[in-house]
Amino acid sequence: MRGSSRVRRRTATYEFVRLGLPRSKCGVSRSAAAGNDEVARTVTRGVEVDAPRAAPANRGPPVRGAGCGTEPVRVVPSALARSNRRMRQRRRVFSAFDRARYRASRLCAALLLAAGLTACRGGGLGEQGEAGGSGDEAGAVEFWAMGSEGEVVEVLLPGFRLRYPGIEVRVQRVPWSAAHEKLLTAYVGRTMPDVFQLGNTWIPEVVALGAAAKLDAQVAASPVVVRDDYFAGVLATNVIAGELYALPWYVDTRLLFYRRDLLEEAGIGAPPANWRDWFEACRRVREHAAEAGSDRYGIFLPLDEWQTPVILAMQSGAGLLRDNDSYGDFESTPVREAVKFYLELFRRGLAPRKADAQIANLYQEFAAGYFAFYVTGPWNLREFSQRLPAQLQGAWATAPMPDAAGPGPGLSLAGGASLAVAASSPRKQAAWKLIEYLSEPAQQVEFYKLSGDLPVRRSAWNSAALAADEKTKAFRQQLEHVRATPQIPEWERIAAKISYHLERMVRGDRDMDSALAELDADVDRILEKRRWMLARGAGAAASLIAPAPVAATTLLPAAAPAVEAR
Repeated sequence: MRGSSRVRRRTATYEFVRLGLPRSKCGVSRSAAAGNDEVARTVTRGVEVDAPRAAPANRGPPVRGAGCGTEPVRVVPSALARSNRRMRQRRRVFSAFDRARYRASRLCAALLLAAGLTACRGGGLGEQGEAGGSGDEAGAVEFWAMGSEGEVVEVLLPGFRLRYPGIEVRVQRVPWSAAHEKLLTAYVGRTMPDVFQLGNTWIPEVVALGAAAKLDAQVAASPVVVRDDYFAGVLATNVIAGELYALPWYVDTRLLFYRRDLLEEAGIGAPPANWRDWFEACRRVREHAAEAGSDRYGIFLPLDEWQTPVILAMQSGAGLLRDNDSYGDFESTPVREAVKFYLELFRRGLAPRKADAQIANLYQEFAAGYFAFYVTGPWNLREFSQRLPAQLQGAWATAPMPDAAGPGPGLSLAGGASLAVAASSPRKQAAWKLIEYLSEPAQQVEFYKLSGDLPVRRSAWNSAALAADEKTKAFRQQLEHVRATPQIPEWERIAAKISYHLERMVRGDRDMDSALAELDADVDRILEKRRWMLARGAGAAASLIAPAPVAATTLLPAAAPAVEAR
């Protein structure tokens, strides 16, 4: 048997039932193992299924070492019926995904080195793509829209169909939780849509795979899309190595949401403009509440969010990475200054040591005055308006981020979602017309009314719907002071390491010096492939190289999508 690969493969997929062992060792129920149940629980790589208990005479021969521990186990061929089929399907999907992505990554590296470092980039809309050329083929334009935007955009499409009666658009709604994996799987399976929405932190990865077409020529020729009308920091997130691969659709950034009434009670008449005033406001809110016998914090900084510490580091002048984004730079002086300020808020008891999930209900706690400041984005404008009591609607406000030294606004993150044309699309010209239509200021304003997503074009902010809203004005100010995170495919993995090491510092598991050194070491390991490319003369094109192969699900954010990583 051991000499046969076929037998080995089959044995590896059988369900093993350990007789007489508790669930803690093998996942088998105590009663089933003791023979008290008519149905035994069988296990295959963590998946339990119900299977009839086989008679001893029908069991296969004992196999040592194939189950849990080293005691003998018995193979139960009858358990293959349901769970084995599911497990084989899952293994085929993920192994095919990983193999294809790894091959694409290796192929991309080879082509960049051998063909002038441009072969892996998506062609322009007038260039030949994988599945077609510049002449559009018949058929509907396939548009993948993510989250609630997939529903809202349907309302805008009748106007497009009136203007272009010969172009049909078919919208597929994709939940944000599955969007990243679905895009990568579609690329591997050559089933990309013509137009797709994506978080702007995903753009470097999509470009590295060659999945997006360049849009520079179309933007230059368009009477509708005007580069100078876009917030510069947001448009920059769509530019890789000097070329435009997507067009911002709506914008996200982060700033202060605060309880104006709690600040006034503590003797503070205006939101803080710099770190010193911000720290003092948190301290006075905390002390005033303590004098009144109330347990109140100055600010809530969720431990599972990396965005606020990164914003502080950017305000200090940190680049986060160095040497052409090939090494971590978290031990630098600007990062140390930002982390020191961040940790001091916890050390002085001005912020609770809790993750977002550890707050029972964010909106109820904000309404109850559990904290006065919260750094968040425009998606919470509508949530706060709908969830907070009516009597508190005039008690909360928004303000731009305080700057390190003032007078503000300080930098914040450039986030949001963009629209791209697939490099393999046979309907590139029709796809561009759809993006152009959705980019018009009038459509941006209507999209804001329907979804609450903020327009990315300055001219759209002149509309009465936005100009009359006091709470959105702070976002208009902040959007002139935004910056993108490093535009490399590995950023999502780096961000996860930032959260991990920051939480260890906050909880006292590591001091700042050792934690930042470990963070730099982790980031250096993540960027090893990038350095390999740079060492072989890939130059700036190394930013287009996909990260090392990992399971697709590990690339997804833990909470909401990489639309500014909400």
